[in-house]
Amino acid sequence: MADDARRRGFELERRVFELDSKCSGLRMEKHDDYLQNASTILDKLKNYYRHGAESSSLPKLLQDYTQVQTVLGVELLECLYWRRGALLYMYCHTLHQRKQWIKKNKTTFLKYLQEGVRYLMRMLQVRNSVKLSDGVVFHDSTTASFLSEIFSDTHLLAMMYVGELCFWAVKYEDMDPEAPPERREERIHFRDVGTQVLHKYVLVCEGPLQGQGWSTDNAKEILSVLQ
Repeated sequence: MADDARRRGFELERRVFELDSKCSGLRMEKHDDYLQNASTILDKLKNYYRHGAESSSLPKLLQDYTQVQTVLGVELLECLYWRRGALLYMYCHTLHQRKQWIKKNKTTFLKYLQEGVRYLMRMLQVRNSVKLSDGVVFHDSTTASFLSEIFSDTHLLAMMYVGELCFWAVKYEDMDPEAPPERREERIHFRDVGTQVLHKYVLVCEGPLQGQGWSTDNAKEILSVLQ
């Protein structure tokens, strides 16, 4: 029984530090209570092992670890990034129609655009690779490549949103003399990101997903400007 408890403790320790390594970047999300809660629990779990606590606390550790997994689950993490990115997209879409406001607040507008792109790109990158069930068969490797990182209609919509945000940014970033040089260097390369994401969007919608109701007209129009 004691050996089994130690074995489970070692396995849990391995998983805790593995999870902490994967999620180290999430600590920057200072304004998200869910992610900060998960970060706090991970720190407590790591401290437990560093101080050599007894395995009698294993049930509590298992409970905490399960809580972290729930908070940092793939679907929830995607949902958090999507929620923020989509809200910023809708807000920027509204601001984009207020030309006079943008003239007076270009720096602020570009900041919103950049944050929107960052959150949506994080949402698209949560799952690093395609995990297929045994029943899924592709006729060629090109199809599998096209569909990598696209797991739902929401992912496709996020790609279109990224393209539009980048288009607006390219349109206005050269008109922002207020931003200091160092701030410009920190910005996303909107033209490159928008081109890459929309190019994949068009390939997917006109390839494996052709006839599924996804239009590429707007994407192609934006690409003609970005490229």
